[in-house]
Amino acid sequence: MIWLYRFLFPPAMLLAAPYYLLRMRRRGGYQDNFAQRFGAIPVLPAKRAGVRRVWLQAVSVGEMLAIAPLLEALSADPAVEVYLTTTTSTGYALARERYSALTVAIGYFPLDWWLFSRRAWQRIVPDLVILTEGERWPEHIRQAETRRIPVLAVNARLSDRSFRRMHKLRALTTPLFRGITQVLACSEHDAERFRAIGLAPGGITVTGNIKLDVTIPLLGDGEKTALRRELGFGDEPVLLGSSTWPGEEAALLEVFKALRAEGRVVRLLIVPRHAERRAEIEALLQASGFNYHFRSRGPAPHGVPVEVAVGDTTGELRKFTQLAELVFVGKSLPPHHEGQTPVEAAALGKPVLFGPELSNFRVIARDMRAAGAARSVASADELRASVLALWSDAPARAAMAQAAQVWRVANQGAVGRTLAEIRTTLAAV
Repeated sequence: MIWLYRFLFPPAMLLAAPYYLLRMRRRGGYQDNFAQRFGAIPVLPAKRAGVRRVWLQAVSVGEMLAIAPLLEALSADPAVEVYLTTTTSTGYALARERYSALTVAIGYFPLDWWLFSRRAWQRIVPDLVILTEGERWPEHIRQAETRRIPVLAVNARLSDRSFRRMHKLRALTTPLFRGITQVLACSEHDAERFRAIGLAPGGITVTGNIKLDVTIPLLGDGEKTALRRELGFGDEPVLLGSSTWPGEEAALLEVFKALRAEGRVVRLLIVPRHAERRAEIEALLQASGFNYHFRSRGPAPHGVPVEVAVGDTTGELRKFTQLAELVFVGKSLPPHHEGQTPVEAAALGKPVLFGPELSNFRVIARDMRAAGAARSVASADELRASVLALWSDAPARAAMAQAAQVWRVANQGAVGRTLAEIRTTLAAV
């Protein structure tokens, strides 16, 4: 089956190249170290006797933030060194900023074709491979299997789309993933899906979601005030649109207008999932008539109060969330349904609203609703009604915030369980 994958990959890559190259150009930052995507990994330090090298792949910013406790624990072990790769330019920038001291090197993950992958493997020579969340690359896994190198899929999950495709084509896809030594699933729901597509039940362990264990640095009062001033805000309460997708910024602007029509003193902070959508968002803001400011343009000018701020920078969502009175989590209003993660807003004790499905975080969304930590809205109209109702009900917001904290604490422990599995595997290398 791997030979069919190898045969089909080049034409598929050529067909998809215009789309991905255009997206890279819009996002920016991809020109540096571009050859690494073809396996041209820089020369790494020679492996030391008795030290096992771990190749850890985390696709983008969210996964990069989530692996912090794993990296810190592994880097504290003198018998382990980590080579860290990512796929996106934003993930790469964040990794270089935060994890350079915790890794032997940081690079881009190669395109998953035979020659590119083999070239990278020959240069890295890992003793263990760790893939995060939805990362499952057939050639990468086959290179590990050929060399008898264990592969751990940590914080592993299967989205609705991936599950449907893999279940339908499981006769073709399952053999490609049998080189995964152990799947450490986010939830029993995900574990059931991995079993349903044909992975061996004995190779699947439920360890929980490591994102629930991440410690988020809290801003002091002075830091919050300074951040507010940089955004152009005063002390007004803030409605946050977190990781928004097309259509959701317009919905939030309508909510903001409704709040202002009720005489509410409030500010709107929009953090788009993809910062390259600036022009599209700016057109909406110009049409709205509100004073606005983009974070990427530096501190807001003094003297003109900003009504709507756009957090179009990388790695600051956690800080922005700490300013919020109420959070809407994006990629969740129809026609979007996959959802961005609501975990960090809950961890910071914020009342959360999101769309009706959150199919990428189905179990988390279900449990948060059951705990009273979040509410779902089926449409832009329901979003407006829910925000207006909650804005008038401070006790309800406080109860949701408290429930979010309780839910998060009750579901911690995934990092410890994941590290135990990693150490067990390393001990057997």
